[in-house]
Amino acid sequence: MKRASVSTMTIEPFGDRFFARLPTVVRLTGLGRSTIYRMIAQDQFPAQIRLGARAVGWRWTDLERWSAQRSIVSH
Repeated sequence: MKRASVSTMTIEPFGDRFFARLPTVVRLTGLGRSTIYRMIAQDQFPAQIRLGARAVGWRWTDLERWSAQRSIVSH
């Protein structure tokens, strides 16, 4: 059975909060999967929230707060 394609920019409602899945977080931050999880382990990135048995997501508010706290670097 072939799975239907779902946009990576989909947000998942969870009560009154919204969650971004990993492909969206990667696109928004420009960070790779390994970098995100390494930064989580070092308390430098918001931790993921379990959405189900095999699904995790990040709160939009946590991602926005992290982004606002990042220093801006120009080259």
